[in-house]
Amino acid sequence: MSRSVLVTGGNRGIGYAAVRAFLQRDDHVAFTHRTESASFDLVHDGALPLYCDITEPEQVESAFKEAEAENGPVEVLVANAGITRDSLLLRMAEEDFAAVLETNLTASYRLAKRAVHSMLKAKRGGRIILVSSAVALRGEAGQTNYAASKAGLIGFGRSLAREIGSRGITVNIVAPGLTDTAMAAALPEERVEKIVGDVPLGRIGNPEEIASAIAFLASEEASYITGAVLPVDGGISMGH
Repeated sequence: MSRSVLVTGGNRGIGYAAVRAFLQRDDHVAFTHRTESASFDLVHDGALPLYCDITEPEQVESAFKEAEAENGPVEVLVANAGITRDSLLLRMAEEDFAAVLETNLTASYRLAKRAVHSMLKAKRGGRIILVSSAVALRGEAGQTNYAASKAGLIGFGRSLAREIGSRGITVNIVAPGLTDTAMAAALPEERVEKIVGDVPLGRIGNPEEIASAIAFLASEEASYITGAVLPVDGGISMGH
């Protein structure tokens, strides 16, 4: 049975791969984008592009209404959009700390809250997948703001899972390690080499591997999984 799926930050990287994974499962997929034109091939293959700054409540509401009008009540939310503003704490501007939490954590609260309303309307249960990070589990110098925002998603998601489990809605968290995206490409080569050196599998991940985990948690096969944190990180955060 096809479902109505909304993926934030779906224009590239992990979000793009997630949109592609749901399209391959014949779901009706909408995706948000903010800084560039919508991906032509996703639109060509049937995905609905939604211009949306997830830090703006009015734009989030508008995106949901458009997705619902086109595809029906949202039954799967993938809260993937996020930013980094890396700096050592002693040099970090307060606005950079606040901006990362607003985009990565507060906006996920906003998205999840609106998605729950849509899922209750659909009366078929639902799936919420929050995209966190291995950094939330093991920490990373220069990323106190990012780690705080991504760790917050774990506590938020597990608490929400307890609130709405009786409604047939699951909430799970995927924690990717370093992945071959534009965010990773912006890192200095020596830093990438250092991180990869700590990965037991000895390599960087690819977006399709993260998307596969997201699609699994959204599937019927995962109907008895909620409040879980699933690292997809080559083993870098094991034990945390």
